[in-house]
Amino acid sequence: MQVERLDNARARAVFLDRHGLGATRAGSAMAAIDALGFVQLDSVNTFARAHDLILWSRHRPYRPPVLNRLLAGERAVFEHWTHDAAAIPMDLWPLWRMRFARDRMMLERRWARHRPAGFAVQVDEVMRQIADHGPCTSGDVGPGETRGKGGWWDWHPSKTALEYLWRSGALSVVRREGFRKVYDLTERVIPQAVRETEISEAEAIDRLCALALDKLGFATSGEIAAFWAHVTPAEARVWCELEMAAGRAVPVDVSGAEGRIRRCLARPDLLDATVPDLPGRVRILSPFDPALRDRKRAEWLFGFHYRIEIFVPAPQRRYGYYVFPVWEGDRAIGRIDMARQGDVLAVRAFWPEPGVAMGKARLTRLQSELARAAVFGGCGRVDYDTDWLRDA
Repeated sequence: MQVERLDNARARAVFLDRHGLGATRAGSAMAAIDALGFVQLDSVNTFARAHDLILWSRHRPYRPPVLNRLLAGERAVFEHWTHDAAAIPMDLWPLWRMRFARDRMMLERRWARHRPAGFAVQVDEVMRQIADHGPCTSGDVGPGETRGKGGWWDWHPSKTALEYLWRSGALSVVRREGFRKVYDLTERVIPQAVRETEISEAEAIDRLCALALDKLGFATSGEIAAFWAHVTPAEARVWCELEMAAGRAVPVDVSGAEGRIRRCLARPDLLDATVPDLPGRVRILSPFDPALRDRKRAEWLFGFHYRIEIFVPAPQRRYGYYVFPVWEGDRAIGRIDMARQGDVLAVRAFWPEPGVAMGKARLTRLQSELARAAVFGGCGRVDYDTDWLRDA
């Protein structure tokens, strides 16, 4: 069997178009979430939270209150786990029943080893409190319990119970207050028609894998499994084999930025499909942008090595605490260290990527994007450090 080849330029165009960075802009924030499959939620807010920047980069009229309206008012999205906490289109909620069941078993095994006896009693008490008194946050449960400052291993018992009930599907996030989750009974949050939709585990695996492939454009079985972090690698491998046997998918050799070939899976019509031209304008992306979330894939496909340095000691950082990738057309042109300081967007440094010349036209496009970002971030002006434009 002859395997078709997908050159790097077309592969980049396909991938970026599937990730909402093509020429066609999303008609709304909800359209952007639907196209992406989910938007990762993150609390870091040096300039804008990750989810807000992800949506703004695809839909310029977007403003931060819109996402909570989609969650709390319109019930158009629900919040749960993919590889991290995420806002997910509501019509996918039935596919999460499998996730709820698997998380329930995983958490029960984990906390049987690490939590003291009596955890089940806390679960029942938290459920009764919410059923009787309505929505609550983690600060509203377990009065008098010692509250640690570490990760899940250091949560107070009622916070542990709350997380277990959310991850296993008994509770849902009804809204966010600031960045704090407010929980309520799932039956009071998720629309009845959605809750009553029954999907078998086999159907869920099939649909999740199909959606992952369609949103990636081309992928290995491991990348399909990792897309939602929901289906196991073994399940994804079996699905790929079945799709190829049925003729619904074909192997394709995709060329990376440095010519390295990766054998992937794609839909049969991928090579013949028309891919919209990529816009040449500059974009500031979130460090958690879906197009860059898989760091290894981004490095292979675009030749862009990016690591976030939040947890790197300051003297050892190469760039900065929270540095934003900067994109133009089908490639990264640099990364920028900037932060909101009161009413000012302070630009500390921009490092061009190797081989990127910061001529007058490109510099103007970057500064125009920074001016737009300042408006989005509620800043009155942009201030530049004197040595902000660095060498590659």
